[in-house]
Amino acid sequence: MRNVLTISTLILTGALYAAVPVDLSMADETLTRSELCGKLQLQTQQAITEHAEAKRAAKARALQRRATRFCASNKQAQGIRTFAQALKLLGVQPIDD
Repeated sequence: MRNVLTISTLILTGALYAAVPVDLSMADETLTRSELCGKLQLQTQQAITEHAEAKRAAKARALQRRATRFCASNKQAQGIRTFAQALKLLGVQPIDD
């Protein structure tokens, strides 16, 4: 009886160890809010450069400056939303990594 419990415990422990790397690799793929702020900042800058003649480019620049301040002051969620607003003004789909 003791051998059966030991074997089942080893099997369960092995299954847990096998599952851990899968969870860790999935965690590596998600971006932190700070990283997303950086990516959206680059995307917004590129979009403003490409759409410099657009009617809403000045408003998008103002939103970009505001979003940058939010991200720099540890308000990344607000910064991400503001970057998304700026991109939508220019007709660009924000990245959602």
